[in-house]
Amino acid sequence: MKRVILVLLVIFLMAIPACITGGIPINADNFEDGFVAVDRGDYKTAYKLWLPYAEQGDDEAQFNLGLISHQGLGVPQDFKDAIKWYRLSAEQGNSSAQNNLGEMYNRGQGVPQDYTEGVKWQRLSAEQGDNKAQLNLGLDYAKGQGVPQNYEEAIRLFRLSAEQGNIGAKTNLGWMHDYGYGVPQDRKEAIRLYRHSAELGNIYAQYNLGIIYDNGEGVPQDYTLAHMWWTLSGSQGLEDAVENRRLLEKEMTDSQIQKANELARNWKPTKKK
Repeated sequence: MKRVILVLLVIFLMAIPACITGGIPINADNFEDGFVAVDRGDYKTAYKLWLPYAEQGDDEAQFNLGLISHQGLGVPQDFKDAIKWYRLSAEQGNSSAQNNLGEMYNRGQGVPQDYTEGVKWQRLSAEQGDNKAQLNLGLDYAKGQGVPQNYEEAIRLFRLSAEQGNIGAKTNLGWMHDYGYGVPQDRKEAIRLYRHSAELGNIYAQYNLGIIYDNGEGVPQDYTLAHMWWTLSGSQGLEDAVENRRLLEKEMTDSQIQKANELARNWKPTKKK
């Protein structure tokens, strides 16, 4: 069984300061009301409250409208509307909008799929230090998607992202060390990175650790720990982990399975520092 490399798009509602940007006469109280609406799950009202700000050119409001339409939060999912607002925000230099716009081009959501255009926007975001864009651009280089494949550049970008605490980037760094892509193969370092991300709850790092313990690669073979990590990964929705656990149980004793289930029940993620 092969380890998996993480594909991740992280999008979120930004904690936008209630202030006037670009000289636009905006009522900050009304702007904050949008966040009050979000807190109670009323994204439709938040969209209406932020629309005037977005129409006046506020890049943060534009980003938030793009996100609401992109994810279909309280409104019908509308990729074309998301593209419209992300682009307006991205053209003003909003790094989160640039990252998400790039990912929509990569996925062909609301626009024809265009990896080159996706890389363009994610590079602009990554150059501003956005750790999610650094992760996504690193994946583009690792896959040769929209750019010539370049594992060394992928490693560089994953490291920049990981240094900012992005656990997806740490998982990918583990994968690169595991297989020796862009760096000398170093299973010990791969396991260290996987474990750190897995302890924080990363679904893919947990899956990969399960494979390592199942095969006894760099660690003593331990079906109980493999089962535990696959249980944790599978509980977050990774179907391959559920299937691997099912197959593994055929090789385990009842007491081993019981112990693994107990470990999984008692496991708690490490708090991110």
